[in-house]
Amino acid sequence: MLKALIKTMRLRQWTKNGFVFFALIFDKQLFRPEPFFRTVEGFLLFCLISSAVYLFNDIADVEADRNHPRKKYRPIASGKLPVNAALITALLLTIIAIPVGFLLSPIFALILSLYLVTNLLYSRWLKHVSILDVLIISSGFVLRVGAGVALITVERFSPWLYMITVLFSLYIGLGKRRAEMNLLAEGASAHRKVFEGYTIPLLDQYITIVSGMTIVAYSLYTFSAPNLPENHTMMLTIPFVVYGIFRYLQLIQFGHVAGSPDEVALKDRPLQITVLLWGLAVIAIFYLS
Repeated sequence: MLKALIKTMRLRQWTKNGFVFFALIFDKQLFRPEPFFRTVEGFLLFCLISSAVYLFNDIADVEADRNHPRKKYRPIASGKLPVNAALITALLLTIIAIPVGFLLSPIFALILSLYLVTNLLYSRWLKHVSILDVLIISSGFVLRVGAGVALITVERFSPWLYMITVLFSLYIGLGKRRAEMNLLAEGASAHRKVFEGYTIPLLDQYITIVSGMTIVAYSLYTFSAPNLPENHTMMLTIPFVVYGIFRYLQLIQFGHVAGSPDEVALKDRPLQITVLLWGLAVIAIFYLS
């Protein structure tokens, strides 16, 4: 049962909580001990609250998951993890994360609480409303960035990064919806009500719009943010972003994406290399130039 519980907590999806580090990195405080350790603590607490959300979500979706070709193997849906055990664990994680988060920063604790409440509403109602469902997913990434800002004393963090986060997370969320519809084919709406408001051609149009806006917004950021080098070397990172967006779109179109974006990132080597090179380039430009 412990193995089933850990699987349901989805430790792999903790990679999404890496957005908490955005403020630390892009505000040039990565190598300052106090902000660094506060951000690490905040990251761990966000991991706990996100695992609580996954548990609550799987409890709410247990019946629908049992009729899904892939999700029926999830521990709660398959019966390997009792609902009571999952519920108790989710409550314990919440009881730990929010009070400890308050000790770090009251605003950080408020963001954790908002993330939890938003996702509970998503699990119960909002995920059934097309367009709004991907906007709620996007808000989770923005809250992660905001949580990172709340943990440190921000000096010159660019608001452009919020816009980029919104657009990029919308791109990822829409891509996930398209992959799910492609997997479920004509029976998609029978598995999830939200798919009644989508078609694959419509999602392709949304993805085209959002991916283009993401590239433009990131490009504008690289030469207009106040804390970037005056020689505009940050523009050298644009090709990595373009390739990453194109690569993910390629995986969607060829049907290689059926799970969450973090699962794709952990499996696709070209995407991993791109993210690594982009990260190294950003650090080099911010801290060595």
